[in-house]
Amino acid sequence: MKPLAAWPAAASQALRGIFTDIDDTLTTEGAITADALQALAELRTAGLAVVAVTGRSVGWSLPFAGAWPVDAIVAENGAVALLRRPDGSVEKRYLQDAATRSANFTRMQQVLAQVEQHIPGAQRAGDSAGRETDIAIDHSEFVQLDQARIDAVVQTMRGAGLHATVSSIHVNGWFGDHDKLEGARWILRELWQRDLDAEIDRWAYVGDSTNDARMFQAFENSVGVANIARFVPQLAHLPRYVAQGERGAGFAEFARLVLAQRA
Repeated sequence: MKPLAAWPAAASQALRGIFTDIDDTLTTEGAITADALQALAELRTAGLAVVAVTGRSVGWSLPFAGAWPVDAIVAENGAVALLRRPDGSVEKRYLQDAATRSANFTRMQQVLAQVEQHIPGAQRAGDSAGRETDIAIDHSEFVQLDQARIDAVVQTMRGAGLHATVSSIHVNGWFGDHDKLEGARWILRELWQRDLDAEIDRWAYVGDSTNDARMFQAFENSVGVANIARFVPQLAHLPRYVAQGERGAGFAEFARLVLAQRA
């Protein structure tokens, strides 16, 4: 990883927009920081698209999709999009059809119960009531699980046929081939009729944990906030650049640099 100071001005000047993780990228201690919120607003004012892509539940994300200065939030690792309408209301769109979601939900609840029953200390995430297309086990938000139990949760989910990934706070599992990268591709088609792969050098991604690995791999303009250091040993793909600041401060640092280089 190169220091963020090495980010080339030409990359900033070519950008169409920014994708960003939420937890421990925009937030600090569970809440978005004032500097990160201001950074989102300034990026949009500068004419850049801003989309948050998160493992958080759609229910948890819904109020923020209307309140934060973002074009959309893609929740549950790419499965649900919350789009801000011009009047400030929020529209919900799904990657999977209703029948698929219903069948998957029933099966996932069985896996969730199995995890909680067989892995000591494993508890469903606090935002689980708002989840529609995945399940989540808390490992660092309100419950602390060691690496061995995190690994056991992942193995149990995958053994049941789910995709599983680890964020900075949760272990997420779901049925389907989507992930954050597929969600980013989908939202660009939905909102702007654009092909992400054809212009990926004109988009950036900011994240902090292992469920961002595919984004770091795909985006040449990828940035980790400094707290990514916690996950470096588990990351198959690292971001190209790393900020000095952690969490919201690191995102604000990135935004300041981009905006200064575009001025």
